[in-house]
Amino acid sequence: MTRKQLIQQIQLKKSYLCVGLDTDITKIPKHLQTHPDAVFEFNKQIIDATKDLCVAYKINTAFYEAMGSKGWEVMERTVNYIPKEHFTIADAKRGDIGNTSTQYANAFFETLNFDAITVAPYMGEDSVKPFLEFENKWAIVLGLTSNPGSKDFEQLSVVGQATNNGEAKTNKSNEYLYETVLRKVSSWGTTGNLMFVVGATKASDLEDIRKIIPEHFLLVPGVGFQGGSLEEVSRHGMNEDIGLLINASRAIIYASEKEDFATEARAIAQQYQAEMATYIK
Repeated sequence: MTRKQLIQQIQLKKSYLCVGLDTDITKIPKHLQTHPDAVFEFNKQIIDATKDLCVAYKINTAFYEAMGSKGWEVMERTVNYIPKEHFTIADAKRGDIGNTSTQYANAFFETLNFDAITVAPYMGEDSVKPFLEFENKWAIVLGLTSNPGSKDFEQLSVVGQATNNGEAKTNKSNEYLYETVLRKVSSWGTTGNLMFVVGATKASDLEDIRKIIPEHFLLVPGVGFQGGSLEEVSRHGMNEDIGLLINASRAIIYASEKEDFATEARAIAQQYQAEMATYIK
């Protein structure tokens, strides 16, 4: 999917909602747990109930990998069931030396046909570049995450660097490591193939983040169960093209433990979409 197509969907639906299909068979309604195709049936009903309210779906691959070969098959069937106008994200957090990253990219972009994959940047440029070499595909690089452990590395103070005519110059002032990551990684791709993960619980940092990457899209988890504020994220993080994908997983897909789970999931998604519509100009 191109950037233009994604923006068109956001404007058409008045929504920048991403529904996370982090499906755990032990948490889906009990009447489905004995279904011979439980996870896919659950995903199918969630997609049918929310597809007109969201622009993206994010599949956390760990929940499928844990099921072995059947899980991979369910993941492939799920991504193929999602309507083509939706942006599909493999939340796989891959990133390794170049030839390994190339195979990860082949797996998720060609075999499974996702539009995007989340990528860990720790190993540097050669571990990220292979994901940026596919036409109309996206790397979503971890920037500032919403988990408590983000302070262990992401929020370490380091000597900042700026780029001037291709040459790195050291700033006298310090910056956080995640800021260095945003600044450096943004030069490896374009605003049409590179996004960043920024946790919603870090909404107060979004203004500074936007000074570093004003035009890139941000994938923002943490709204809902993790306590992030949709209003604050929208106010501090939105750019001229909206530039946000707000992910909600548990708050939507586990809105009910009963047979009405899809109806209740739709109701929560509708609340998100209605609020988002008020922020879209």
